[in-house]
Parts: sequence; C-alpha cells; structure tokens
Amino acid sequence: MKKNNTFIIAELSANHGGLLETALETVRAAKRTGADAIKLQTYTADSITLDVSTDDFIIKGGTLWDKKRLYDLYAEAYLPWEWHEPIFKLAKEIGLICFSSPFDKKAVDFLENLNCPIYKIASFEITDIPLIEYAASKGKPMIISTGIAEFEDIKLAVDTCKMAGNNDITLLKCTSSYPAPVEEANLVMMKRFARDFGVKIGLSDHTLGITVPVVSVALGASVIEKHFILDRAIGGPDAAFSLDETEFTEMVTAVREAESAIGVETYELTQKQKSGKAFARSLYIAEDIQKGEQFTEKNLRSVRPGYGLHPKYYNEILGKRVARDVKTGDRVTLKDIIPNE
Repeated sequence: MKKNNTFIIAELSANHGGLLETALETVRAAKRTGADAIKLQTYTADSITLDVSTDDFIIKGGTLWDKKRLYDLYAEAYLPWEWHEPIFKLAKEIGLICFSSPFDKKAVDFLENLNCPIYKIASFEITDIPLIEYAASKGKPMIISTGIAEFEDIKLAVDTCKMAGNNDITLLKCTSSYPAPVEEANLVMMKRFARDFGVKIGLSDHTLGITVPVVSVALGASVIEKHFILDRAIGGPDAAFSLDETEFTEMVTAVREAESAIGVETYELTQKQKSGKAFARSLYIAEDIQKGEQFTEKNLRSVRPGYGLHPKYYNEILGKRVARDVKTGDRVTLKDIIPNE
C-alpha cells in the first residue's frame, strides 16, 4: 500500500450485473477515476450460508434486502470464481492493484494461487477467527472492517493476526448500514483504533456521497474503501449505495486535495508564502525629513508594503534623529537612525 497517500479502493462487490465484460469495464473505469485498487469478494452462497428458508435465514431489520433469503442474496451477488483470473490480469496490465475479501479458507487458497497481495476481512466476518488466522498466516497486509464489532471483537481479531506473525494491520471504521446515515459515521473512532490497537486506520464507507471519505483523511485515514459501479442502472444488491465513475472521480480528486491541504507541521514558509510578505506592514518615511531632524508620528509610519524595517522598532525610533536626508516613500533602515548621544 502507498505510504504517502491515502490508499483508495474501488469495491466491485456485486456491481457486475452478472456479466464478465461489465466487471472488466468496471476495472477499467476504476483506473480512470484515479483509484489505487479494485477489490473483489471471493465466496459462493454455499460458503457463506445455508440453502434453507427458515425464519433465521430470511433478511429483516429494515435493510435494502428485507424478505430475501440469505442464500438467494449471495447467489445473486457473488462474483464467479472463474472471473477472478481475467480481472486480476487486466488490473495488473493497467496498473491497478487487485485484491479480495475471502470468506473461507478455500477462498484464501484460491486467492493465493492468484498472488493476491492484500486480504480484506469484511465487517460481518470479524468474528470468524479461524478465517482471520488463516488469511493472516499468509503474511500479506490485513485490512479489517469493524462495522459490527465491539472492543473485544476488534482486539481478538488484531491479536489473532499478531499471533499468526502478521503485524501489517489496518482497521477500517465502518457503519454496517446500506446506505449508512452520515450522522452514524463516527469517524473519531479511527483515532481511537490507532491508540488502542497500534494499527493503521481507514474507512469503509457506505454513506451516500463523498463528504465522509474526504473528512476521514483529516482524521488520519490511510485507506478509503467505497463501493463502485459503472452505472446504477445496472442494478443489483449494492447499486443504491455505490458511486458511479463521475462521483468516484470527484471523491478521488477531493481526497487528494484534502491530503494536500493537511500538509505538514512546520513554521517554515513556502516560497509563495514568503512572497506574500510584500503585503505586510513595515516602517516608511511619510514626510521628507532633513538630516538631524527627529522621527515623529507624522513623518514615520507603519504601512504596506513590507520592505522596510520591522514595525516592532517604531516606538524605539520615535524621537530619535535621522542620519541622512530622507524622502517620502523611503524605506526606514537601522542605518538611518542616530543613536542616543
């Protein structure tokens, strides 16, 4: 992952409409937006849930997918595994990092064969300790979303990675609502993650728009993940809270501008700031004065521009005598002042 810029991930997820060419064009579009990476999800309906219709397996609770069977949702959303290789290949060709969220050990093994460079643990999998342990054991950077996690869940996940010998961990603040209300983003928790767990921090965002991702940069996000779709008209389970190419490009641009605006802690002025000193105040002669005459409030002024003597000398100079003939508009210098006799 990049060290000096926020690592921006375009999440493909279910936004492929069941067509490989749509998935590939989404990869190309992600590159055009300026994203750093495209992320997949590697699972099957059978690796996530059971093909049953009892009440436990029917989605409820005010989601976009209420009344659907879990099995049917994941059967619709999943990315065929045979598509992974051409997607990884295209991403590499165009200079985009491609990686995935595995949902079981079989998916990790499959992704290892594709040289997957990063593993992302989805929010709902943060309690799947065997999966985290197995993915972390591969020695790749681990990105973990925290959407449904309490302190102990996060601590256990982080400790599991470390016990597997993997300390390259990024925790993403995530609100597991689809779409997520802006007022529930609670971005300050990213800093808490860094303090409590000694990890890198970032954001997995499901809000509408780009405000939350941009603000996260100011709070130290090193990773931003956002769902990406060619056109919401494609439809699908994640379309409603995904950004299209124009919107994602705007987000990337705004994030890069935010990074530039944050800058570094230094009192040293840039060259442009130094040139602005021309508009500062300094001491100038306001009336012609003959050699030997006194400086007064009438003939000595603190005015713009800033090429003369610093105004801090004003009171010290008043009442002293001038060492040469000076004219209105002359800069005042220390050499113009006769010391007290």
